[in-house]
Amino acid sequence: MNKADDRPRLIDHKRTQHGEKKYVCEVCDKRFTCKCHLNTHKERHTGENVYTCGQCEKWFATKSGLYQHMNIHIGKHKCTECGKCLPDSSKVAVHMRSHSGEKPFECTDCNKRFTTLGSLVVHSRIHSGEKPYKCHMCDKAFSQSGHLNLHMRVHTGYKPYKCSLCNKSFSQSSHLQSHKRHVHSNIRPYDCPYCGKLFTTNSKLKRHVRTHTGAKPYSCTHCSERFTWHHQLKVHLLESVA
Repeated sequence: MNKADDRPRLIDHKRTQHGEKKYVCEVCDKRFTCKCHLNTHKERHTGENVYTCGQCEKWFATKSGLYQHMNIHIGKHKCTECGKCLPDSSKVAVHMRSHSGEKPFECTDCNKRFTTLGSLVVHSRIHSGEKPYKCHMCDKAFSQSGHLNLHMRVHTGYKPYKCSLCNKSFSQSSHLQSHKRHVHSNIRPYDCPYCGKLFTTNSKLKRHVRTHTGAKPYSCTHCSERFTWHHQLKVHLLESVA
């Protein structure tokens, strides 16, 4: 046997200690020390929840998210004030601030306070206009990773929220709820203060109220003319170009 084969291999301690992050996510540019961590992270950007909890049928995008969730069912991390179970001890510590009212993180621009550093970081993007999470398919950018994950469903066609009445599927829970109100419910909780007409959504009521107030929220950027309805503005713009 070659003597060189008997020599102990040298370990690159510098790389081990400093954790060189050479694996980069092409969606959000986050870096990782090993490819397996990158692959796990990339699952978050698919917009698909593929791991399901056998006890409550809740779905998760990653295995780690599912394992963390399972702690809730075994009551491993529980709030001593209200008995709520949480995924881990750090979540319990943050949750306890809802009882104490503690908000240790303050925005230096508007002095608004937050219970977590992550909430402060997300909030600060309002002032800076920073949108670090970019879609690699259409270049649209977002201030929060969760918003990017939802957006990715536009490209993947993933629609996890299914209507139990007609089996129509939706990419977001809010879209499903809106569908149920508009299609399957006769409830009209929004009434016009001028004529009493009822509407299923507040947005429909607001549009109707313009018929009474004469409000014209849509203005032409090329002249001073204003319009009550968006389609009127579109027609005006087309006519001005023709």
